[in-house]
Amino acid sequence: MLLSNKAKGYMLGAIAAATYGMNPLFALPLYADGMDADSVLFFRYMMAIPVMGLLLRIRGHSFSLASGRLAELAVLGVVVALSSLLLFLSYNYMDSGVASTLLFVYPVMVALIMAFRYGERLPPVTVVCIAVTLVGIMMLNRTAAGAGLSATGIWMVMLSSAAYAVYIVAINRPRFRDIPTLKVIFYVLLFGVSVFAVRILFNGTLTLPSQWYMWGCLLALALLPTAVSFFCTTLSIQYIGPTPTAILGALEPVVAIFVAVAVFGDILTPRQVAGMVLILSAVTVIIAGGRITQPMVRFRKLFPKIKRKM
Repeated sequence: MLLSNKAKGYMLGAIAAATYGMNPLFALPLYADGMDADSVLFFRYMMAIPVMGLLLRIRGHSFSLASGRLAELAVLGVVVALSSLLLFLSYNYMDSGVASTLLFVYPVMVALIMAFRYGERLPPVTVVCIAVTLVGIMMLNRTAAGAGLSATGIWMVMLSSAAYAVYIVAINRPRFRDIPTLKVIFYVLLFGVSVFAVRILFNGTLTLPSQWYMWGCLLALALLPTAVSFFCTTLSIQYIGPTPTAILGALEPVVAIFVAVAVFGDILTPRQVAGMVLILSAVTVIIAGGRITQPMVRFRKLFPKIKRKM
C-alpha cells in the first residue's frame, strides 16, 4: 500500500529525530578518546559531504546553483554549524541526555516564528501539545541525584535550539522549492564545515582518534545524525511543514535518554519515565488523523514535484 505524502512526512520526521538523538552515542566516546568538539564536528561534516555529493550525482542532479541561492545556503550552513557546535560544546557542561532534552525548546521557537513572522495560525490542539511536550521535557531534566544545571550549558543549548529553529523555518521558504533536497543539504554541510575549519585554524589544534575503531564513531556521526537526519528533516518539512516536523523532534530527547541509560549507565527515574510518556503522547496526538494536522500543512502545496527532487 502506497503511503500518502502526509504519512511519509511523519515517518521521515520521526526518523530524523531518532537519528539526531544518537549524537551522544557516537560523540561521547570520541570525547573520552581525547578529541574536542571542533575536531569531531569537522570530521563529521567532512565525511558527510562526499556522501551527499555522491547521492546528488546518483539522482542525476548537477552541483550548479544560482548565485543568490548560493549565498543564502551559505548563511544556512553557518547557522546549522553553529547549532551543532553549541550542542556539542554543551556536553562538556551537562549530561548529554539533559542537553538533548533541553534542545527540544526549538519547536516552541519554530511555532512562534511561524506565527509572528509568517502569520501561521496555531490551532489550540497544537498549543496544548507543545505545552505537554515542554512539561515532559522539564520532567526529564532532573537526574536521580537532583543535580543543578550549568548556566553556561543551558545558554549554549538555548542558542543551539534557536539556530536550529531558524534553519527549520528558513528551509521551508518558497525560494528553496526548486532546489533538490540533496543539493540543499550538500551546500549546507559544505559551507558549515568552514566554521569548524576556521576555529581549528585559529586554535591551532586538530585532534585525531587514537584508536582505529574510533573512526567508526566519526563515520556513524557523518551518516546518521548528519546525512540521514538532515535529509529526512528537509523532506519532512517539505511534506508536512515546519511545525509538525519540529514537534516530531520530541523523539530526539527520548532517544538520547535511552542511549544515556542503555549505553552510558545513567539511572532512569520514574520522573523521567513520566516525562517520556507525556512526550510520546503529545507526538501521538499530532500524528493521529488528518483533522488534527490539516491546519498545519499548507506549505506542503509549495512542493508539488517533490518526488522528482529527492
